[in-house]
Amino acid sequence: MSTIPGPDGKPRCRWCAAAPEFFAYHDAEWGFPVSDDRRLFEKLCLEGFQSGLSWRTILAKRENFRAAFHNFDVARIARYGEKDVARLLQDAGIVRHRGKIEAVINNAKRAQEMVKAEGSLAAFLWRYEPEAKSLGKPQSLTTSQESVALSKELKKRGWKFVGPTTIFAFMQAMGLLNDHAEACVTRAKVAKARKAFKKPG
Repeated sequence: MSTIPGPDGKPRCRWCAAAPEFFAYHDAEWGFPVSDDRRLFEKLCLEGFQSGLSWRTILAKRENFRAAFHNFDVARIARYGEKDVARLLQDAGIVRHRGKIEAVINNAKRAQEMVKAEGSLAAFLWRYEPEAKSLGKPQSLTTSQESVALSKELKKRGWKFVGPTTIFAFMQAMGLLNDHAEACVTRAKVAKARKAFKKPG
């Protein structure tokens, strides 16, 4: 079974069973296409923090992360110095991992370079939208040809904590593919949103 009944009795992706708060995230966010640079940058950062941990841990702390990192304002984070790193390492509301914190600051600087070169993060990232036919059955993959290619390109441009699995999870969440289970009630809503979505370019 790839689905479980949701609070309304309708089928949802099986991973929602891991935590009650997953239903709201699944129904309102996961898989819906995003073209907003701030949201895309935030998600790349949070996926990096998730590395080696569970999404439940990160989702529970998401508001704390937003407060700690000035709502993932790229320009502001790019100016962070050692004092900010020290502040963040003292913040019990987030994941206190020096490497991941420093990666966010580094990636903010790389994001600024990308916006200058490409016009926006969205325009660049959406170039890697996978072809549906190359993906096979929903939720059967943890990486794809496109997530490997995007990860490689980001690393080449100096980004950190952007491995192929992290990038694939980012693509699933930000709607670069519709990876909801076929019987999931949200799959059709995401398909409709993706159809109406104007791809950034």
